[in-house]
Amino acid sequence: MATLCKPAVSVPEHVITMEQTLDLARSVHADHPELPLALRLIQNTGVEKRHLLRPIEETLRHPGFEERNAYYESEAKARVPAVIRQALTDAELHASDIDVIIFVSCTGFMMPSLTAWLINTMDFRTDVRQVPIAQLGCAAGGAAINRAHDFCTAYPEANALIVACEFCSLCYQPTDVSVGNLLSNGLFGDGLAAAVVRGQGGLGVTLERNGAYLVPHTEDWIAYDVRATGFHFKLDKRVPGTMEPLAPALKELAGQHGWDVTALDFYIIHAGGPRILDDLSMFLGVEPEAFRFSRATLTEYGNIASAVVLDALRRMFEEGGTPDAARGILAGFGPGITAEMTLGRWSIPDGVTPPSPGLQTQAPYGY
Repeated sequence: MATLCKPAVSVPEHVITMEQTLDLARSVHADHPELPLALRLIQNTGVEKRHLLRPIEETLRHPGFEERNAYYESEAKARVPAVIRQALTDAELHASDIDVIIFVSCTGFMMPSLTAWLINTMDFRTDVRQVPIAQLGCAAGGAAINRAHDFCTAYPEANALIVACEFCSLCYQPTDVSVGNLLSNGLFGDGLAAAVVRGQGGLGVTLERNGAYLVPHTEDWIAYDVRATGFHFKLDKRVPGTMEPLAPALKELAGQHGWDVTALDFYIIHAGGPRILDDLSMFLGVEPEAFRFSRATLTEYGNIASAVVLDALRRMFEEGGTPDAARGILAGFGPGITAEMTLGRWSIPDGVTPPSPGLQTQAPYGY
């Protein structure tokens, strides 16, 4: 069985707090007729701080889409290798052991994908498969895990590398004053993550079943308007209520595997916002504490898009993991409205020492 090993996560060095975000909204959008609503929505996110690529003074300026995308490429090349090296170390593998690279990002565009540059600069083999995923947004973290699982099921001795690179601050649009966009300005942060799925061996989550579900006729609820100024984020006010139709999909997937989704040992869930987690707790019938790893990511980093699921899993590792054979679910939600879901068990191979609680191996900030 394929095993998802410990993710490595890195966030940029510039920090903005909730209070700074609220003060900025009050000063930049002082005359906005719905400013009180936007401030209340931002406060309700529970995001205490976020990390940004650039100081907030630079983030607030829009130099044009061309310059922003060039910055996305240069920063990805500067920062991604460190998280990959850490993920490979945690999985006890080398770049030459990887058979497929699944790269997910929705905050910039490159062709060829960053995977081509990585293969040429990090000692990956030239026959490594490349799977770039650009349009699943926050759900792409779950999708990457599922595609890695599929690959390692088809090729049982293969190893897959997942890389998530999300620079959400590069999508800031100073002239877009829709309430959804103002909310996103206080919710999203920048972050990178990488993780290895080993076809054989490895400490982590042994992947057993995966699935996906799309809520019908919701494709315009989370979306980009692509304009001359770049990506304009669209967020429908109905999005926070999507756990009601998605919770049954999680229940069904678990039921197909003979598991009761209300009685699992761990839940690694994309934290798009606190209501997502609150509603999922209610509709699944599990205690709010079950989502503590996801809440911690949201509180400390904000919504880092596809990297959220990997960071929440990292936090479980650093708490010391769970008992051997503990059962759990991982899920990412995003545009579509799409859910990508995975069932797995915590696996400690013979002769391997489980992680100690509090062990910090996060990749260094910045470069």
